Amino acid sequence: MSSFLPTTPAPLSWLWDWYQWIPTLLPGLGTALLLTLVSVGVGYPLGFGLALLTETRSALARWFAIVVVEVGRGLPILVLLLLVYRGLPSVGILFDAFLSASVALVWSSAAYSAEIIRTGLGAVPRGQFDAAYALSMNRTDMYRLIVLPQALRVSIPPLVNLGITMFHATSLATVITVEEIMHIANLEGSIYFRYMSVFMAAAVIYLAITVPVSLYADRLAKRLGGVMTVRKTVLRRPAGSVPVSAES
Repeated sequence: MSSFLPTTPAPLSWLWDWYQWIPTLLPGLGTALLLTLVSVGVGYPLGFGLALLTETRSALARWFAIVVVEVGRGLPILVLLLLVYRGLPSVGILFDAFLSASVALVWSSAAYSAEIIRTGLGAVPRGQFDAAYALSMNRTDMYRLIVLPQALRVSIPPLVNLGITMFHATSLATVITVEEIMHIANLEGSIYFRYMSVFMAAAVIYLAITVPVSLYADRLAKRLGGVMTVRKTVLRRPAGSVPVSAES
């Protein structure tokens, strides 16, 4: 706890004393970064698998992927957090706060990354598929050698931005008592009545992480060509169809 600050601060003291709260909030930053790493490290591979399942000819697998993606994208992360942390115990499934936040964030990350990767697959020109078929390549080699390298070129910048969004979303875990940045900030503010100072310190920490990563994502998008694609909903794609680019 921070005990070095006066109990009755001057009205504008937050302009010069906010930085003193940063050491207090750093443990929460570690928790937030760990949650982000879990949501991205587990969610992106799951999203990749879901994106491929939406292209499969198996109706059961395709609709399973559609349900997972649409529910993950359709529900706010806060609702997912409360469903996992407070809803599942009513049916005998009990997770602690950190694991509940991880499950909710992974689901949301997987759903959104699946849509990003699927859009990247749709950006590959139809001629690439025709060329692969002309060379008698099987479907696995076609995706591994031709389609996925080009799709990743389109998908990587928005995936980086999604990682920033997931880092922001870790702040919602305060509602289930995960000790991340905002949980500690709110606790310290309520003890010392220095909300402006402590929340300003929290804001600076978030900006210190997200602004450099955002700039990197912008540079990465330019380096990779800034490819723009037309989004098509997975619900309207026929079974087993080959993704087609919106070619100009």
